[in-house]
Amino acid sequence: MPRVYPPLEGRQPAVNISPSLVESVAGFTAGVVSTLVVHPFDVVKTRLQIEQNEISSSKDAQPLRSRRGASWRVIRQIAAEAVHGTSPDMPKAYRGALTQSGETVRAFYRGLMPNMIGNSVSWALYFMWYGNIKDLVRAARHSSTGQATLHSSDYFLASGISGILTAVLTNPIWVIKTRMLSTARNAPGAYKSIASGTASLYKSEGLRGFYRGLLPSLFGVSHGAIQFMAYEQLKNRWALHRENGKVGLTNLDYLQLSAVSKMFAGSITYPYQVVRARLQTYDAPKRYNGAWDVVTKVFRNEGLPGFYKGLGPNLVRVLPSTCVTFLVYENVKFYLPRMWQDEAADVDI
Repeated sequence: MPRVYPPLEGRQPAVNISPSLVESVAGFTAGVVSTLVVHPFDVVKTRLQIEQNEISSSKDAQPLRSRRGASWRVIRQIAAEAVHGTSPDMPKAYRGALTQSGETVRAFYRGLMPNMIGNSVSWALYFMWYGNIKDLVRAARHSSTGQATLHSSDYFLASGISGILTAVLTNPIWVIKTRMLSTARNAPGAYKSIASGTASLYKSEGLRGFYRGLLPSLFGVSHGAIQFMAYEQLKNRWALHRENGKVGLTNLDYLQLSAVSKMFAGSITYPYQVVRARLQTYDAPKRYNGAWDVVTKVFRNEGLPGFYKGLGPNLVRVLPSTCVTFLVYENVKFYLPRMWQDEAADVDI
């Protein structure tokens, strides 16, 4: 298994390349790769999160009681919409969709571009700020105490600030992405592209529409802060116990550590994602009056399980996404400076 050394003090070679650039490129690359891998799960998860329990008494309504049944029903619905548009005859429509697999695959990648832009830009900004803030905290701690070791609270602070900055700047992208993923391509009022969605959103809701769901997103910053705090501590402790820090972490180690930290954070903070998704849908202005109104209505109409709708597909989606993101990030962060150093050496020769 290839070894990728963690960014511990003294590990990185002295090369003439900006650490911020390395962090940004690593984050951007990780966002692109992870989005391509798990986008279909994101489509299913988004549909489940915005779905209401006020369902018509059709013969297909009952399986929604089961989360696994709900996921399978949404998958069939997306496949059917790809070929026939909205149709009440789901089993028949699904059989038709199977004969046109190209359109079905395309349906599961609807909204890919805003999702890819959102993820790549978000991770690029996030890791850039995260690395810089950690350096600032490390320098401040060294000047005051003479020690440069970061604590759990330092990771939590750096991750939290990075998350807030990223959420404010990228929220408009996530609004467009959520609305594209929540509807079929040919549904009435559906956004055909990022450009048309941006124009339509501005025309109907103004600038305020681009920041729907921002409050739950800011609350969700705690998720990233908890995850990164756990990930950094696990990574540092695991690395130090590998023959007293003389052996680097393997790619398998990064996969395991990122998965554990994600599950730990996700089990605590998932409900905010449901609230945010409900606020970002097309009919949110008519249905809800702010984040607290979403919380009260979901609890009253759907109970506690309503805050965990889509949790199954989300776990299936976020674990591969997180593992791919951190694996790509750690590898790019490790190899990019060395590739730059090799190129610089060739030029000098």
